[in-house]
Amino acid sequence: MATVRSFTVVPALKEPLTDLEIIAGNMFWTWNSEFIELFKRIDSNLWAACGHNPIKLLGSVSQEKLDSLAENVGFMNHLKRASEKLQSYLATPAWYTKACPDSIEDETIAYFCAEFGIHECLPIYAGGLGILAGDHLKSASDLNIPLVGVGLLYQKGYFRQYLNVDGWQQEIYVENDFYNMPMELIRQEDGKPLTISVEYPGRNVFAQIWSIPVGRVKLYLLDTNIPTNSPIDRMITSSLYGGDKELRIRQEILLGIGGLKALYAMGINPTVCHMNEGHAAFMALEKIRQLRQNGNMSFEEAVEASKAGNVFTIHTPVKAGLDEFRVELMDKYFGHYFSSLGIDRERFLSLGRILKDDPEEPFKMPVLALKLSNYSNGVSELHGEVSRGIWGSMWPGVPTKEVPITSVTNGIHLENWLADEMESLYEKYVGPSWADESMETSIWDAIDQIPDEEVWRIHQRCKENLIVFARNRLKAQMQRRGTYHTELNHAEEVLDPEALTIGFARRFASYKRGHLLLRNPERLIRLLTNTDRPIQFIFAGKAHPKDTEGKDIIRQIVNFANKSDVKRRIIFLENYDMDIARFLVRGVDVWLNNPRRPMEASGTSGMKAAVNGVLNMSISDGWWCEGYVEDGGWIIGSSETYDNLEYQDNVEAQTIYDMLENEVIPLFYTRSADNLPRAWIRRMKNSIKWIAPRFNTHRMLAEYTDRFYKPSIVKAIDFSKEDFSKAREFTRWKQEIKNAWSGISVKDVQMNSNADVSNIQEELNPKERQLKVGSELSVRALINLGRINPSDVSVELYYGPVDNWENIQEGCVAPMTYGQPAEQNGEYWFTGSMECKATGQHGVSIRILPKHPDLVNPYEMGLILWEASN
Repeated sequence: MATVRSFTVVPALKEPLTDLEIIAGNMFWTWNSEFIELFKRIDSNLWAACGHNPIKLLGSVSQEKLDSLAENVGFMNHLKRASEKLQSYLATPAWYTKACPDSIEDETIAYFCAEFGIHECLPIYAGGLGILAGDHLKSASDLNIPLVGVGLLYQKGYFRQYLNVDGWQQEIYVENDFYNMPMELIRQEDGKPLTISVEYPGRNVFAQIWSIPVGRVKLYLLDTNIPTNSPIDRMITSSLYGGDKELRIRQEILLGIGGLKALYAMGINPTVCHMNEGHAAFMALEKIRQLRQNGNMSFEEAVEASKAGNVFTIHTPVKAGLDEFRVELMDKYFGHYFSSLGIDRERFLSLGRILKDDPEEPFKMPVLALKLSNYSNGVSELHGEVSRGIWGSMWPGVPTKEVPITSVTNGIHLENWLADEMESLYEKYVGPSWADESMETSIWDAIDQIPDEEVWRIHQRCKENLIVFARNRLKAQMQRRGTYHTELNHAEEVLDPEALTIGFARRFASYKRGHLLLRNPERLIRLLTNTDRPIQFIFAGKAHPKDTEGKDIIRQIVNFANKSDVKRRIIFLENYDMDIARFLVRGVDVWLNNPRRPMEASGTSGMKAAVNGVLNMSISDGWWCEGYVEDGGWIIGSSETYDNLEYQDNVEAQTIYDMLENEVIPLFYTRSADNLPRAWIRRMKNSIKWIAPRFNTHRMLAEYTDRFYKPSIVKAIDFSKEDFSKAREFTRWKQEIKNAWSGISVKDVQMNSNADVSNIQEELNPKERQLKVGSELSVRALINLGRINPSDVSVELYYGPVDNWENIQEGCVAPMTYGQPAEQNGEYWFTGSMECKATGQHGVSIRILPKHPDLVNPYEMGLILWEASN
């Protein structure tokens, strides 16, 4: 092969156009429509041809055009306003400065994720996880949270989708040209790219680091496609979610271990590390290794110091989405590593196992993250509940609802997903500072003041934009498949701007049931061909390349859509991306979502639709359990779960047909004298008022900050002081408690009531437990703590209704207080009380947990003692 000496050619922008390069290089433009309009003014056709990539646009436009723009007064004024807005934005303090006035200058939150969906011109995302991560960064920027993103830069990104003539999904991978994208290499002082190395079996793998400014925050992406590496190692960052398990473990080592090393190499020492899904969990191991190496700490001490600043968000209850690796792979890639942690192979493997002594259990990334994090959360209230059920066995003896996995419901970055016309409406009626105040529920009451005529006119304009877009995309799809010229006219006739339009766009996994409406095709055809009250559907979405079932669902929809009697009423748009998503969530009338409950962790596409005035029609799953408000959308079914999935599909398909025929379609077509669907518009307004303030990423980031980031920052800094003395002391305390725990027991329990019931003695007879509602039950317990100090335990009453097996259901907790030592050494009396608030059979038990001010939750040590039955 011939020697090739590479060099980079950059746009030659002269004064007064140099600000264009600055604006194009910061992704702030992606959520500011006036910036996008500025790029369109340069050359709207070229803007579209460049995939909405401003760097590529500036490198493609002719010098004559640039000279002409420099003489255009209107364009130069537009450029000046945009430049001033960016500079003002970067310099102005925001929410975090006011909410956290005691923050220190160098505190940093590192947000690790396998994919980031910032914009379609950076195709390094696959779906909802990446889109959420992108919105996370944008809101962190708006709120001025000291956060950096860490991920991988995929040479081919995620696949591009096209369908063959039978509707079967095909995948193509397109090489990304990083030098024509809004990103820059991190370089050393001598101008050479800064690289880091990560140890893999028998060799080191090197990665360079790219930086993408996203408003006030930076996203750093690692890239192994450099000559220093072997061909196989250059492929580590080849594609997102491609390849086999071995490629996946290589990628996750690079993301977690390499990502942390990259931050250190750039002089960034993160105070808090947030693992967004388990892909990045190896980061926690590298933090421990670095602490041991630099701080002369034991493994246990390093765990406590590291864990103090770790946050983990789990995103899916679906097994296929939870990474786990065979023991053989772990031995291959970490056989050299665990000794640097100061532990043996068995201890290392136990970090990723639920049953630590089961040699057959694979190494689970979510388990590793859960064990090494200070805080863990699901992404909706229901998902938190489901996650506690899935992972609860990691905390034996802990009631499911108390398993230390909480929830922070996802949100969306409002400005990123709002139609320009809707944003203008918000500015006019909600107020010019609505975006900064979006978390305040009270400001959204102003939505009621918007005239129905304005709401509907803007919504119809968005629908018309969608239909024009869809027709053009469909025509391009038909041309690619070699459709006869005479049939291309069909693309000009599909979809009716006046018809009820329903959107379904998401990943095509089997549990999302994209083909549920096809359960009764004859009934669906009747709905689609009704000339008086027509409905129409737009589908879009990708199936994973290895998901044959998902691909077949797409094929069924496409083949149904090709039937001559419904061709104008149902279409499938190929290669779903952020560009298609924006048109869909802004332009349809109804957003349909029908997963099998409780498989949808959150879902955010319905939130994007709702803030644009689109009504949701969804199974009660994920975010919709919290997002539904009466007279603001529709719930499919009654939150049932079924053992027979075939039966469930039939029942819920029937429910959707009934709901469409009896509620949705009549409501849409019921018009006032001026042809406005006023009852429908009222629902649009109700939906916006409820969803906009509660399901945005500003609220989400504020919640992460208040509940997780700030407490973790405080604890991590506190633990690091004086050569990590507090972390070492906490480790010693934990070990002492573990060593002495087997010696504790409940020796005696005495119960008394203030109730005036004739058959109750002053001290309750265990066989005669009848109390009146409102009475108070007092409990006195003698606890043998052995060598443990009473201040180091929490003794609690656990009480509630009991089932037929005398198991407490939906238990409540009441603390017991230390009263006095008993006669025997190591024995102490504790007292507590509970109020009897409801009738029926109830039970109470006593439990003992460790207690320490640095325990984020009392269950993290895996120690809990329940009063034993006699």
